[in-house]
Amino acid sequence: MNYKKTLLILAGGLGSRYKGLKQVDGILDNGSPLLEYSLYDALEAGFNKIIIVINRFVPESYIDRLNKISKDKNFELYWVYQDIEKYVPENFDYAERHKPWGTGHAVLCAKDIIHEPFLMINADDFYGKENYQLASDEISSGNISKKRFELIAYPVKSTLSDNGHVARGICVLDSKNFLMDVTEQTSIRKENETVIYTENGRDFEISSGTLVSMNFLLFHPKIFDFLAVYFQDFIKANPSPTSEFYIPDALQKMINQHEIDILVKTSSSIWKGMTYPEDKIILKNFLEKEIENKKYPKNLWN
Repeated sequence: MNYKKTLLILAGGLGSRYKGLKQVDGILDNGSPLLEYSLYDALEAGFNKIIIVINRFVPESYIDRLNKISKDKNFELYWVYQDIEKYVPENFDYAERHKPWGTGHAVLCAKDIIHEPFLMINADDFYGKENYQLASDEISSGNISKKRFELIAYPVKSTLSDNGHVARGICVLDSKNFLMDVTEQTSIRKENETVIYTENGRDFEISSGTLVSMNFLLFHPKIFDFLAVYFQDFIKANPSPTSEFYIPDALQKMINQHEIDILVKTSSSIWKGMTYPEDKIILKNFLEKEIENKKYPKNLWN
């Protein structure tokens, strides 16, 4: 059977902590940002339909660059803008809103283009080749359905930054490795050898092996029905100008309402990411080693 293999890349953030558009910031001399390494790995694993959710600040020159790569490498490429007004009721006043609504809204913005099971990732995360092949195999095997999604999670200790706090979805699993609870925490950091997050003014310690969601998720398009309803609920609650509609919060609602099961698999790959400007040199050194080890060509697209 000929499956459409779809990858959704979330690249709509404003990069406030990075102080720039990290989703288009080239890492090495070849000019490729991190999302192109993810794209390269996905294409190798058989993905052939790519949707990138972006903001209006992404330069046309970069869009032209990837459009050319799409033609050269013969894959479908779609651009979707995560505009603030999308899916917001006409009578809702969002004049004070200056940032996107979050990852849940970003996925919802792609609903008119995706009609098949798909993989969702962040543009500013490096997930490892093995995970893309696993995701491709799961789609081919028909394991992603209206009632079952999948999450590939990472031990929290492998996802921290030495340069400040990070946001992660902390996972709790049942005995069969299905997700019971996922809670977005936005202040996870390492203090000496301890992993801590702060909630309501209190610090909580978690095990370094605790699994967290890095937004490497396999969805059926049924998710758009849930997101449309949940986002309207989010808006009706009159969120503050900085509140965000997170994917983990939406998944938790689906679990609580017994709408879906989410199988969790532990990643065997290395994770790297860019949250702060200082993270870039770490990623640069890592990718140079990967090129030395023949994991990637020096220039991805030649």
